[in-house]
Amino acid sequence: MEEFDYEEVVKGTDSFSPSNLIGRGSHGSVYKASLRSNNGRLTSVAVKKLSHAHEETSKKLSNEISLLSSLSPHPHVVKLLGSTSQRHGHCHLPLLVMEFMPNGSLHELLHKSPDSPPSWPTRFRVALQVARALESLHSSEPPIIHRDVKSTNILFDSEWDSKLIDFGLAVSGDGSPSPAGTIGYLDPAYTCPSKLSTKNDIFSFGVLTLEILSGRKAIDVSKEPSSIIDWATSLVKKQQTRSICDSRVSLPVNLEGNFRQLLHIAMRCLSPNESSRPCARELVVELERLRPVKETRIPSWMSPLRSIIFSRQRRKFAEECRRPCTTDVVGVDFARGKLSLREVLADITLEENKGITRFK
Repeated sequence: MEEFDYEEVVKGTDSFSPSNLIGRGSHGSVYKASLRSNNGRLTSVAVKKLSHAHEETSKKLSNEISLLSSLSPHPHVVKLLGSTSQRHGHCHLPLLVMEFMPNGSLHELLHKSPDSPPSWPTRFRVALQVARALESLHSSEPPIIHRDVKSTNILFDSEWDSKLIDFGLAVSGDGSPSPAGTIGYLDPAYTCPSKLSTKNDIFSFGVLTLEILSGRKAIDVSKEPSSIIDWATSLVKKQQTRSICDSRVSLPVNLEGNFRQLLHIAMRCLSPNESSRPCARELVVELERLRPVKETRIPSWMSPLRSIIFSRQRRKFAEECRRPCTTDVVGVDFARGKLSLREVLADITLEENKGITRFK
């Protein structure tokens, strides 16, 4: 882990300018910064700075640095690049430097782009990647419990792979802190320190999975019932599971089995009986068994058409059209039919004012 110079971090964030603010965590604000790496190149990074300079939040950020630095690198857990510290009175306040995640959060993808929801293969892939992140944490010695698994804490890197972030509330399994988390995702069984276990994260994963399947927020006071758990449970009891499916995007017939299986996994995760919930390893195994679908790339010759046709289009998510086919990533199956030029173009957009090409 690299030790960064504080003054360089200040310069890289333009003195923590609001224009570089990219998010807020459980105890800090995150800024985009341009810092020089060991090879001398300017690199975009994310810098987490305490929202309030006091002892309690300082301990949380120090704890986050300690936990992340103890983890082996994992493709679906945010990478800690290093740290620095800011002098504040007689003490030094830590700052965390992480890899920059340029493509926003799962929450934004599901809820802030109503006209361009993610495809079903993308949703299945994200669920698998989050499960793999939890498996990595829970298999540590002692286990690391995130305690704040939610859609705003799932970010996408430059390759549109999802990564779990914000370890501000995370603890090692041998700790016994007071219960903490986010309402809507918080395990109701986690009522006292002695109830802390990896199954708390599994419950939150169940809520997240319902959110992925339905496109509905974990808590939405504009709806009745406001809780996604109560809403989905009622539909399952009435055998109206198809109503849970996000109606903004059609579900292909060949993926209906994946939908039903993922819904079944979500409901198991939400079981009031903690012993009935699967462990993270079981989640990974079951999600890897979902029907695989191939992925393809957009041909390079189509690049000029992107800027001409879609400069005014909205932001879209598009891992399936960029990633080559792999054996463990869920994608899109084009094997059974031809894709017209018009259909391909409909999945391409150019984000306004940034010149960043993204795909649906």
